[in-house]
Amino acid sequence: MICKNSLNFFSIIALLFVSSVVAQQDPQYTHYMYNTVLINPAYAGSRGVTSLFFLHRTQWVGLDGAPVTNSFSINKPVSNTNLGYGISLLNDRIGISNNNTFAADVSYSIPTSVNSNLSFGLKAAANWLTVDYSRLTILDPNDVVLNDQNSIDNQFSPNFGVGIYWHSKKNYIGLSVPNFLETKRYDDNVSTTSKDKMHLYLIGGKVFDLSSKLQFKPAFLSKFVQGAPLQVDVSANFLFNQQFTFGAAYRLNAAVTGLVGFQVNDNWQIGYSYDAETTKLINYNSGSHELFLRYELFSKYNKIVAPRFF
Repeated sequence: MICKNSLNFFSIIALLFVSSVVAQQDPQYTHYMYNTVLINPAYAGSRGVTSLFFLHRTQWVGLDGAPVTNSFSINKPVSNTNLGYGISLLNDRIGISNNNTFAADVSYSIPTSVNSNLSFGLKAAANWLTVDYSRLTILDPNDVVLNDQNSIDNQFSPNFGVGIYWHSKKNYIGLSVPNFLETKRYDDNVSTTSKDKMHLYLIGGKVFDLSSKLQFKPAFLSKFVQGAPLQVDVSANFLFNQQFTFGAAYRLNAAVTGLVGFQVNDNWQIGYSYDAETTKLINYNSGSHELFLRYELFSKYNKIVAPRFF
């Protein structure tokens, strides 16, 4: 069906798009502990400051058509209320597809103790999908599935999600479904279709003070989706002198990761991670890279002495 010198990942992605597949389709993040608002709207405003987050992920470097993800988000609390809100922009490119998503989040928090809050969140999202079959080399020009006329140009689909998030100064746990609607992604004239499935996320972590200068934070993320294997990420990070972060992570049956980060000053934090595959894909790529930058804008009233670990 697809004529190339070798069957590479670009071709595999194309075949997946025109098959009836059920898989984990949301973008993959290694720094989920800092990028929480993208998967749980209840996180919006929970840090108590205006927080801007930029992330770039290049997955499976060396494979044609492998995923490349860019995201930006901003969230903040509403002064003198229990409300928080935020917006996010996401671009996810895989093979011949290009996904763009705009989302708005709102949260409402209820104090559960002097130092803890329980937040409820709602997400509204708009997605535009482009799939360009002209980028493929087709063996059969009469192929009714991969014909250029079936290409998708900014196909729009709305969605909504919900989340719940409890946190204190040292602990957090959250449950969310960022996209409830299982959207059909292709036109009716294509006999085989793919659907975006509903994903359920469970996330949590705890901070331990090992000394006056060293903190330890284990964390986890579990992703559930019908028809796909359970995905579990576990990580162990250390924060030294409130500035330098280092640690490791493991994604069940997928990858091992090294993570580093640096709190440049009260406002800026930068982080990087490298994923090494533990599957057979290790023979065909040189790993995945993820880089993030966070900027937080404090007022003279909410400036904190030490940055929170999550």
